[in-house]
Amino acid sequence: MTSTVTAFAAAAAGEPLTRTTIERRDLGAHDIMVEIHYSGICHSDIHQVHGDWGKGLFPMVPGHEIAGIVTGTGSEVSAHQVGDRVGVGVIINSCGRCDNCADGRQQYCTGGGSVETYGDIDRYRGDEPTQGGYSSHIVVDENFAVRIPEGLSLQEAAPLLCAGITTYSPLKHWNAGPGKKVAVIGLGGLGHVAVKLAHAMGAEVTVLSQSLRKKDDGLKLGADHYYATSDPTTFEELAGTFDLIICTVSAPLDVDAHLNLLTTEGTMVYLGVPDQPISAGVFSLLAGRRSLAGSLIGGIPETQEMLDFCAEHGIGAEVEVVRADQINDAFKRVLNSDVRYRFVIDISTLKPAA
Repeated sequence: MTSTVTAFAAAAAGEPLTRTTIERRDLGAHDIMVEIHYSGICHSDIHQVHGDWGKGLFPMVPGHEIAGIVTGTGSEVSAHQVGDRVGVGVIINSCGRCDNCADGRQQYCTGGGSVETYGDIDRYRGDEPTQGGYSSHIVVDENFAVRIPEGLSLQEAAPLLCAGITTYSPLKHWNAGPGKKVAVIGLGGLGHVAVKLAHAMGAEVTVLSQSLRKKDDGLKLGADHYYATSDPTTFEELAGTFDLIICTVSAPLDVDAHLNLLTTEGTMVYLGVPDQPISAGVFSLLAGRRSLAGSLIGGIPETQEMLDFCAEHGIGAEVEVVRADQINDAFKRVLNSDVRYRFVIDISTLKPAA
């Protein structure tokens, strides 16, 4: 048994998204049905729809920043009940048996890999692709949905299911907090959340951006300092300053120049995915025993921890809510950096007017 739901999908790579219907599986014993209220637009949605990361699975319904209400539960569900506010992020399944899964790091599953919310092979439905949150409903295993605390609105919480956990995880792992100096490269969909989180953790926060165009925003969001990387004196003035640098951009960077901003035993962490391989000189790492690292979203327990932290500290994403018929224009605006700072789709506008 399946249910038919409304969605917006791309028929092929590079095609605009159009209204369609898709099938959701019937509830299994440990499944929940979520009526989606808001779905964030992540830059990776655009990459996937455009086929920038290789051959995708089409037709494709993007969306992995999902916030909604539980409307149905399987016979053995214990984690959620009808009426609960829940979120669904980047992954919806993993092996559950490997060491990483057992440790709550499902994003690093070594037992066949985690299953992504869209554009992946659905383990429940054979060779069919998973379909994401640009849709009215989703069926998901209860263990891959997280509780959205009452202190967060659903529209502000939706982007936290990707942008929030993607930045929270490395900030926590590399011990951002009082006495630590953290730099955030880029003030966009990821960067603006990173600034809020690092500030709430008690770190001294600096934004490194190409220009000073968003300086006022950065300071309001919690940054203590804001520098333009287009000014060469920035790299002279800040040499040896930061314990941690969080790179949220996909644009090519002079990696060595940024590594030289780290203090002894400092770490630069990549979250953005450049189109081309990055390059760094070994001497930039040897000098001061610096590290160059990467981080991939976060596991389910850590995602819940992040949402609870955000609710406690009043942190939500800065959002612009759009109608479903504005999705394609929103994609163009993201590519033109014309959003402050995250688009969120009002899924109630998905169905055509009666």
